Amino acid sequence: MICVSIGRTRHKQTIAEHQHLADSGVQLVELRLDYIGRAVDLRRLLDKRPCPVVITARRREDGGRWSRSEDERLMLLRSAIASGVDYVDIEADIAAEIPRYGSTKRIISFHDFEQTPDNLEDLHAAMAAEDADIVKIATMANSFEDNLRMFELLQKASVPTIGLCMGEIGMISRILACRMGAPFTYATFSSERTMAPGQLNWRQMKELYRSDAITDKTELFGVVADPVAHSHSPLIHNKAFIADGRDSCYLPLRVPSDELERFVQCCPALGIRGVSVTIPHKEHALDLCDQAESAASGIGAINTVIFDEGSRLGYNTDYRAAMDCISAKIPLGADNDKPYKDLEVLILGAGGVSRAIAWGLHNRGARVTIASRTMARSEDLASELSVRAVEWEERHDVKAQLLVNGTPVGMHPHVDDCPYDFEAQAIDDSMIVFDTVYNPEQTLLIKHARRFGCRTITGVDMFVRQACYQYKLFTGNEPQPELMRQAIKEATSPVRINR
Repeated sequence: MICVSIGRTRHKQTIAEHQHLADSGVQLVELRLDYIGRAVDLRRLLDKRPCPVVITARRREDGGRWSRSEDERLMLLRSAIASGVDYVDIEADIAAEIPRYGSTKRIISFHDFEQTPDNLEDLHAAMAAEDADIVKIATMANSFEDNLRMFELLQKASVPTIGLCMGEIGMISRILACRMGAPFTYATFSSERTMAPGQLNWRQMKELYRSDAITDKTELFGVVADPVAHSHSPLIHNKAFIADGRDSCYLPLRVPSDELERFVQCCPALGIRGVSVTIPHKEHALDLCDQAESAASGIGAINTVIFDEGSRLGYNTDYRAAMDCISAKIPLGADNDKPYKDLEVLILGAGGVSRAIAWGLHNRGARVTIASRTMARSEDLASELSVRAVEWEERHDVKAQLLVNGTPVGMHPHVDDCPYDFEAQAIDDSMIVFDTVYNPEQTLLIKHARRFGCRTITGVDMFVRQACYQYKLFTGNEPQPELMRQAIKEATSPVRINR
């Protein structure tokens, strides 16, 4: 079950949002009384409540907004219990001052906005002893390991327990809380009004991740990155799962670089069957695989790992997708071994996606030149692949027939940036410009290229193609590419409505 938190300054707004959520099928809401800007009228909030309620009045030191005296806060919590509210949230240090009364269930809570303490078990035992119906522990995740410790606590708990890790690293704990044994998890009404770091809105939790329907039989997948919140991979893969009627969920997994090996080791135990891999993990992840396809080994990077009967299998669908996109614009030549013989290519960037595209084009006979803002990285990649590198400032001197942007320049929110100056040289309108940035699709690079008459390949084209290949590796089934394409276009549209 998902408990949706409402934090508004006025009673009228609080009541309206409560009614809207109940009408939408939400079964439990948390009313954050510390947000209300005037004297709280409990009777007005509770008498005609359309669904069960958790009453919370959080102190500032616990991440709340309560500004009046502590005596007033304690009196308000006691009054809520006396009025017969369904649940009341009581911090562990004041639990002894608020006795049980009637049928109201006691949530004994603890919050740490800096860390996840080492003594979770001892902390839990002390809270459970405070006449708790439910123990709630919310701590800041500073490592992926913090999630694993919280999951272990949930699975061992003898008292119903809600264990959440805050922050972007901890988003997985919110989505998987019920699977791990929590009676419910929390979401916010709106993404614009989060009440704790890493909190997701209720529509995402309910409609995209289907967190309240995840069981131990649900197949888990995800995208591994650092950071990860910007990724649209969960959107398109989960929509594809829903369209196919699969009991599967695709998770946002923020994993710091120094924890990647530990994360990969834990995936089978967590029930994760496959992951997409992106910045900054593509090269390191290859070293952690037991076996990798020949293209991935040649490229030196992967973007997909499948966990299969104790083995880790690595793939690079960036490479396949990019070659598909390019061959749709540039017909293959007669030489089967070198179909792009003598094609002059300039690739901007020396990261994972640039590496995959450079390897694929070089193997097809193209003359590839690498230019990145760090010459040492360009030279390293060029040396590995036996291609050429030039200084970033010299990129305009390359007379390229195909220009590929493998940098994040132009990505949201820096949409006014462009990695190439079309005014710097006379552009032949036969040039093809390929931007791997997909958010936005119409980058400044793509707009300039079209203004000069160049044909273009957008990042959405590549993103959807590589996701389709991943989906097939994950499930064995063919996805619906148009559904994925529509989902990513809606998500990155500048005129979309943010619900």
